[in-house]
Amino acid sequence: MMGIPGSGLAKGLAVTLRTMTRRSVTARYPDVQPELAPRTRGVIGLFEENCTVCMLCARECPDWCIYIDSHKETVPAATPGGRERSRNVLDRFAIDFSLCMYCGICIEVCPFDALFWSPEFEYAETDIHELTHERDKLREWMWTVPEPPALDPAAEEPKEIAAARKTAEKLAAQQAQQAQEQEKEGDA
Repeated sequence: MMGIPGSGLAKGLAVTLRTMTRRSVTARYPDVQPELAPRTRGVIGLFEENCTVCMLCARECPDWCIYIDSHKETVPAATPGGRERSRNVLDRFAIDFSLCMYCGICIEVCPFDALFWSPEFEYAETDIHELTHERDKLREWMWTVPEPPALDPAAEEPKEIAAARKTAEKLAAQQAQQAQEQEKEGDA
């Protein structure tokens, strides 16, 4: 079925005319910061105090964009006659964001909560080699990480907390009972 010659052109011009008469809805980004979702994935922040240099993040990274250097340090014995211990000390922690695909595997596998998503997204560089950010920059981004959302008040209490509460209640009851017994002995 053939239409009227030029009807396609007329429809196209109608769409153009409708679009031209609407107000534009552009983001005025540089002047007005966008409202981001609460847990936006921007860059990865490092909480250095929690890092034990276990290297899990670097080993699990599919892009191999995490660079970690460390050395062993001997810690003296805590008690006399005890043995010295050794621990890893973090020398370098860097992420090459030109290679990173922002999958979040490093954050998920970190057993000590040393890596977090930060909503920062303005870290463009003019040279690709400057996209490798060292631990000082990663630490700066750590302070922009938002608080986790509050727990659901209707959710069940975790069993670990319930067990700890039950144990604390038992200890409090035993201490109260001992205090009563001591009062009775003191009165007698």
